[in-house]
Amino acid sequence: MAHAAQVGLQDATSPIMEELITFHDHALMIIFLICFLVLYALFLTLTTKLTNTNISDAQEMETVWTILPAIILVLIALPSLRILYMTDEVNDPSLTIKSIGHQWYWTYEYTDYGGLIFNSYMLPPLFLEPADLRLLDVDNRVVLPIEAPIRMMITSQDVLHSWAVPTLGLKTDAIPGRLNQTTFTATRPGVYYGQCSEICGANHSFMPIVLELIPLKIFEMGPVFTL
Repeated sequence: MAHAAQVGLQDATSPIMEELITFHDHALMIIFLICFLVLYALFLTLTTKLTNTNISDAQEMETVWTILPAIILVLIALPSLRILYMTDEVNDPSLTIKSIGHQWYWTYEYTDYGGLIFNSYMLPPLFLEPADLRLLDVDNRVVLPIEAPIRMMITSQDVLHSWAVPTLGLKTDAIPGRLNQTTFTATRPGVYYGQCSEICGANHSFMPIVLELIPLKIFEMGPVFTL
């Protein structure tokens, strides 16, 4: 999860998030190079005597500064499209979870486990344990296995919500009357936090998401849900 004074992105816990971080660094380096080139040109303009009268007829320069931005856009667009298609792939998921957004809590349904349904509310400050996180912990966590493809079916019962877990690279809108889906494969066990990322009313800040990811062998041993 994020910590105080953090500058970069959260550590990746899924292959998709690893790709997003790589693309972020790739685009950031291109931006740094462009900024350096522009600042260098401005510096030369301000400190050099402009005595060259042929600059207005430099067709080679015009060709370069027309083609170079197009090449840069292609270098950014190709990996971006690749990641976009990767996020839409659904390849034989091992588990399907349905998440329903409400004002202001989440309902989860394990469709592969006899229709197990439970609500997940934010823990009030009076009920927090010493190790719990204020405004982030919930009464019922979503327990999922690692190293297994998981499909999330996301919808809403009232207004627009957004189911987002940054460390997994997930952010999918919950829209009333529409069922959106996303998939992920977690690579490390742990407890991961997210929040609703769509302004959905007065208590928008108080509907966190908590995923407890455990090894697949432990998950297959039996029920691990505490309701």
